[in-house]
Amino acid sequence: MDFMQLVLGGLSGVLVGFTLGLVGGGGSILAVPLMVYVVGVNNPHIAIGTSALAVAANAAMNLANHARRGNVRWDCAAVFAAAGVIGAYGGSTLGKAIDGQKLLFLFALLMLVVGALMLRGRGEGGKTDVRLDRTTGPRLAGLGGLAGALSGFFGIGGGFLIVPGLIAATRMPMLLAIGSSLVAVTAFGLTTALNYGRSGLIDWTLAGVFIGGGLVGGLIGASVATRLAQSRGTLNTIFASLVFVVTLYMLYQSFMAM
Repeated sequence: MDFMQLVLGGLSGVLVGFTLGLVGGGGSILAVPLMVYVVGVNNPHIAIGTSALAVAANAAMNLANHARRGNVRWDCAAVFAAAGVIGAYGGSTLGKAIDGQKLLFLFALLMLVVGALMLRGRGEGGKTDVRLDRTTGPRLAGLGGLAGALSGFFGIGGGFLIVPGLIAATRMPMLLAIGSSLVAVTAFGLTTALNYGRSGLIDWTLAGVFIGGGLVGGLIGASVATRLAQSRGTLNTIFASLVFVVTLYMLYQSFMAM
């Protein structure tokens, strides 16, 4: 990493943190393409491992804020995360074994799904008194394992998968699902990062500046989101459009590399 790459890494972290603070789940999907196409990380596996660590750190910081506000259902989140960690380990192990360019191509296809999900409205209904029982437990474990596997395979936070998974399993309202999802995002990211790190596939310096930039960007994004709360649908549409543009560029680069 030269100095300019580190600067670009910090600015990329600001952008990812800003989008996370502004529109919530899905913002971290930009981390890998930014590391590859903006920062210039030549090895896609290093980009994935480094972004997984950065996403986990940013999720942990946001988790602390939601926990203070009582937005985390720890028992449900723990079951979902525990099952997901197993999936994340398996997914990240498989991801390391796949050719980097093919992995980027599959990542681009996943981004199409993320963009489509961002265009869907988010309802605010649900049961605030949800609890872990014999009905919700198996659902949480099954959906958690699936979300963890995809998160580990692509090195993403997976909030766009985890939030609807928690809602489907427990019928908790959106706010509680977002807060609770950060337990799993942190756990999945750390699992993936440790798996990649033991193979030497993390750039620790880049991860540090990316995390620092993400902290700054997250504070700015959260502040702007509060002021533009009534325009959340428009913000999601803008972000989804950005995801689609990045996806088309990734698909073009993947085809050119084949």
